[in-house]
Amino acid sequence: MTLIKSISGIRGTIGGPASEGLTPVDIVKFTYAYCKQLRIRRPKAAQERYKVVVGRDARLSGEMVEQLVCGTLVSCGIDVVRCGLASTPTTELAVRFAGADGGIILTASHNPRQWNALKLLNEQGEFLTAAEGQAILDCAEEGNFDFADVDSLGHIEDHDFTDEHIDAVLALEAVDVEAVRKAGFKVVVDAVNSVGGIIMPRLLERLGVQCIRLNCDPTGDFAHNPEPLPKNLKDLCDTVVAHGADLGVSVDPDVDRLAFICENGDPFVEEYTLVSVADYLLERAEAAGVKDIATVSNLSSSRALRDVTERHGGTYYAAAVGEVNVTTKMHEVGALIGGEGNGGVIYPASHCGRDAMVGVALFLSNLAHKKMKVSELKKTYPAYFIAKNRIDLSDKALIDKILGKMKEHFAGERINDIDGVKIDFEKTRSWVHLRRSNTEPIIRIYSEAPTEQQAQELAEQVIAIARSIIA
Repeated sequence: MTLIKSISGIRGTIGGPASEGLTPVDIVKFTYAYCKQLRIRRPKAAQERYKVVVGRDARLSGEMVEQLVCGTLVSCGIDVVRCGLASTPTTELAVRFAGADGGIILTASHNPRQWNALKLLNEQGEFLTAAEGQAILDCAEEGNFDFADVDSLGHIEDHDFTDEHIDAVLALEAVDVEAVRKAGFKVVVDAVNSVGGIIMPRLLERLGVQCIRLNCDPTGDFAHNPEPLPKNLKDLCDTVVAHGADLGVSVDPDVDRLAFICENGDPFVEEYTLVSVADYLLERAEAAGVKDIATVSNLSSSRALRDVTERHGGTYYAAAVGEVNVTTKMHEVGALIGGEGNGGVIYPASHCGRDAMVGVALFLSNLAHKKMKVSELKKTYPAYFIAKNRIDLSDKALIDKILGKMKEHFAGERINDIDGVKIDFEKTRSWVHLRRSNTEPIIRIYSEAPTEQQAQELAEQVIAIARSIIA
């Protein structure tokens, strides 16, 4: 059994002894700590009520976790707006729609069916800061629980925000609903039998798109590995070709990550989800004469976003890995668009959270304007390949030694050390990012170059240097 505690929430496998898996004891402790810190973070008069939104994906454990979380909130005197089955971005937006003080999302994202998690939101529907998350972790370990009396219990209100989310997406100025309708697209959606099967087809139908559903029954019994990577999407690729569809759409169980399949069955590659959407928005901004355009992605994301941004006269910024780090940087620089190379699109005009619905609507708008096939669109972007490797170590103490020596070894290159060590090689248009694991004595190594072979060779070069350091 596994239980991982981090500043963004707790995540674990269902069952087992308390503190070793995600058990009812851990869920209650953590939810209580969230309530206690909520009162500290947002003090109110004694007669004022607190309100928290709760939404979940379709995992088999979702209903059980939801009952525990909602029951704990009520026992702490917090009113609950229960969204039921809802995507992560729907729950994030619901916090604002409901005028709530915060939110809790019950999802383990792309993790397998035995996992679940509690992810914590502030009053803007955005993830808590590192300091706020740490305060909750500390509070959960303290114990000293003190619950509300019978006259101070909270209340539960059920509300489905799916259509309000769709309305908000269609109302975005950059989403050209009329152009998409006129294009007459046919799209296959693979929602891995989770909540994407509820919202994504409804969004596409509102856009006038013919939608072919694949694994769209929200049973939580995932039809394949739920991470939207090419190796897990063979059925989607085959279905796109068999139906002569214009596009294949894959989302993870909570619908914050998005990957596309070209009309010929080839992967668009999830790194290019953000790149393609950013290109569309940057092109619009440049045509409108907007100055100081900024984009943001994390250090492990493709250089292609930087290239496309600079092509349109904008400025690219890198953030540490983690959605909250990306959104923090986006707020800081006033970014037009940002996200992560794992298929996460963050568009502040909607809200500062990864949203596959926004990503699809913007992508289809771009495709309708460009009037080209998806495979043709992909060829208009810089071609890069990412290799993913790791170094397993005997002692976590070796990590800092290796990272420090890497900075010395590559001192003549462009180095960013806000999250591990990233080394940019401008002459070869390549980079390598070494990043520590939070839970194991491992250094993860991501490398990117114009060819797959170059990316792997770069990784092997760095691994050889690392091994020589600890030899």
